[in-house]
Amino acid sequence: MIRWGVLSTANIARNQVIPAILESKNAILHSIASRDLEKAKIYCQQFDSSRPFGSYEELLACPDVDAIYIPVPTSQHVEWSLKCLEAGKHVLCEKPIALRAAEIESLIKAETKSACFLSEAFMVYYHPQWHKVKNLIAEGCIGTLKHVQGSFTYYNKDPENMRNNPELGGGVLPDIGVYPIVTTRIVTGEEPQTIRARVEIDKTFGVDTYASVELGFKHFDLSFYVSTQMSLRQKMVFHGDNGRIEVHAPFNARNYGDSKVSIHSLDNNETQYLRFGEVNQYRLQIEAFSRAILENNKDQLFSLEDSFKNQLVIDEIFKASNGI
Repeated sequence: MIRWGVLSTANIARNQVIPAILESKNAILHSIASRDLEKAKIYCQQFDSSRPFGSYEELLACPDVDAIYIPVPTSQHVEWSLKCLEAGKHVLCEKPIALRAAEIESLIKAETKSACFLSEAFMVYYHPQWHKVKNLIAEGCIGTLKHVQGSFTYYNKDPENMRNNPELGGGVLPDIGVYPIVTTRIVTGEEPQTIRARVEIDKTFGVDTYASVELGFKHFDLSFYVSTQMSLRQKMVFHGDNGRIEVHAPFNARNYGDSKVSIHSLDNNETQYLRFGEVNQYRLQIEAFSRAILENNKDQLFSLEDSFKNQLVIDEIFKASNGI
């Protein structure tokens, strides 16, 4: 069993990742660290963790912790990922792992020198629906892939939320703009060659809150929009010359209960539904990371090289836009 420590009491840790650790077959929750010891104690009581820590440094120094999950604000991801590696801990860092591709290069170098693994927490990578879509497209289920459409939007105008704070690494592209890109790359194995983008910067918050992007790949195009100031929506559609595949809950699948993928014939007269049930992709992520440690094999993880390629696209989107 891999003994996990959690670096901070962020909402995503409380709502998603800590419950996933508790549900996992090869992981246990050992400790939770907060800069407020009383808050760490409350979390430990809630989740039956044995050790609360009143500082992040105490968690890193604990010899009984094998792996650390990092959900601190985005602007601190690189700093604490490096510190965890230096402390001899395996690291699962919440996405985005960095705000610039150059920062990920430094993480790759640090992981190479370390005996530990570092991976970005792209939970969608572990959901079986994406591996199924990848296989369907590779098998020619919809013919030759021509176009991919994506959308991911929600409403958040809370000035206290870190996603609306530029100092903490806020913005729609780092938060959710990565998802249409990474899932398209997972499914096709291709990298974009051309980029057109419109990115809007909120004048009050000073962060990007809307982006419309067109990426040209060698054999197909991807167009998507993302926003933190629109009504809730998420969908991915893969159009081929002999039909299409729709992923109805592509990113926060569990929020929609039964994950569903539909395959539509070219004339729309035939539709096949593939149902995956209520899959906890966070649990699958924790189990995969724990298994990688136990087997000393990180091939099953979302790699830092993939993180680098994904962030390169985000960097280029900002360059291609006017930042209105």
